[in-house]
Amino acid sequence: MTQFAKKLRAILEKAGKLDATAGEALLNESLQEKRPFTEVLVKKGVATEAELVALIAKAANVPPIDLSKLTVNKEVLESVPEDVAREYCIFPVDRIGTIITVAVANPFDVLKLDDIRIITGCQLRIVVSTAEEIEKIRGKGYQKETESVDGILGSFDDADVELKETDVEEDSTDLSAISDEDSPIVKLVNKMILDACNTGASDIHIEPFEKKVIVRYRKDGCLYEAMSLPKRMQNNITSRIKIMSKLDIAEKRKPQDGKFQMKIGHKAVDFRVSILPVVWGEKTVFRILDSSNLALDIKSLGFEPKAMEDYLWACAQPYGMILVTGPTGSGKSTTLYSAVKHIAAPDINLVTVEDPVEYQLEGINQVPVNPKAGLTFGGALRSILRQDPDVVLLGEIRDHETLEIAVKAALTGHQVLSTLHTNDAPSTITRMVDMGMDPFMVASSTLLICAQRLGRKLCANCKKRADIPKDVLLRLGAIESDFENPMEVYEPAGCPRCNNGYKGRFALLETMRMSEAIKRMVVERAHIADIKKQALAEGMLTLRRTGLLNAFRGKTSLQEVEASTMAD
Repeated sequence: MTQFAKKLRAILEKAGKLDATAGEALLNESLQEKRPFTEVLVKKGVATEAELVALIAKAANVPPIDLSKLTVNKEVLESVPEDVAREYCIFPVDRIGTIITVAVANPFDVLKLDDIRIITGCQLRIVVSTAEEIEKIRGKGYQKETESVDGILGSFDDADVELKETDVEEDSTDLSAISDEDSPIVKLVNKMILDACNTGASDIHIEPFEKKVIVRYRKDGCLYEAMSLPKRMQNNITSRIKIMSKLDIAEKRKPQDGKFQMKIGHKAVDFRVSILPVVWGEKTVFRILDSSNLALDIKSLGFEPKAMEDYLWACAQPYGMILVTGPTGSGKSTTLYSAVKHIAAPDINLVTVEDPVEYQLEGINQVPVNPKAGLTFGGALRSILRQDPDVVLLGEIRDHETLEIAVKAALTGHQVLSTLHTNDAPSTITRMVDMGMDPFMVASSTLLICAQRLGRKLCANCKKRADIPKDVLLRLGAIESDFENPMEVYEPAGCPRCNNGYKGRFALLETMRMSEAIKRMVVERAHIADIKKQALAEGMLTLRRTGLLNAFRGKTSLQEVEASTMAD
């Protein structure tokens, strides 16, 4: 560290923080007391830790990082053995493919960095912190699995977390050990939920393995490990969650679904629970449904102008079907709810059929599907049509019966909004025909088909310009006209304010309006490639094209576009 201390002294002298005499004295003090030079500088008030990191980062031309706010990723830690991290005073922050982001205290030691490249077999992306912060997070990150609930809870206070009871018949079994509000297991589950809500997670995964239980949170579409628990806690945690969700704690061989509501601070948050038997026990997944985060203003969703124009046009039609397609978790429900909010008016009877009702909307009649009681999507929709509706939101079209009723409703003066699981807008036509619908009925009933994905936004605080060759951009789907205007392409860096360079998500929407030409092609059973070609000629923006436009504006990265959309 002597060479680094001398380098740091020179940096401080150049910045006017030290004169030569004081610098020499502090350096000698550091050597005599065998303490890091940075520690002596902070103690003597020469500079704060943050100032030292900023100066070192500027001199080395690498970004700084605040490790105190970093979420430790156990999978990333496996890239660098603990003894290597300790010997070289580094900490692995993130890994994308063969590139590891590593926090170092001395970014000037190129020999040390070369050693780490050889040991890990990866390229390095360097960020700067202090030796003290690196040592602190290394002890936390590489620590062994916590052996007691008290050790996990620490000073956690669950006063702001309260399970909201519903009027459901109580189980007669004596379950005091996992239902007592002062029980450590109850507090542990409360901590998981509160931590997930506070970090903006959308899901909690509790996964049993042979010798431990892993808890992971999904944030901005990616899963991150939050804690590792002893195997012996597994059954108690699962039983506690079953009690909260009013499920059968004795049933361990079949999947179970439930829900509960908790008061987090001053707001009520709904949780949808799925429990699935796996090899080492039962895996539990919570979906966090926080209505306070729901963006219902249709114009705040960030669609491209063409997609917004198509969507608003369809919402303004008196009858017909609007379909939003995409995988689970792609934001379809939010997009449909925004349309419902936009359409809703005192003179309109608007009814929804959902499984389950995710968000409760004021002034909207919402029907929860209940297959156990015989209330299916098809049965509920059939009954709703006798309730004189103007607009019907159907949570999902799953089978021929539901599709047939929805199409007939759209043809008889009702506006129908629903979802399907397809990869893009044109292939939805094929999907509906494969489900048994006549192409003429499909063409006559459908107004608009939207395909949706969610992309991660780059963190505005730390994103950095990327120099991407033209041939790479063309391979990803850029066109020659894109190069006529200056592009602002950025890539993720990572800072204390974000999640590995990303913060928040936005919707990518591909909209295909059912024009007369496309309707004619559907009736004539034209190939899906020809239908897509016609839609593109009419101005449809594909998911990949929409993603690239956002990347060229600096909203997201090309890596994210490539990961979340298919090439055209």
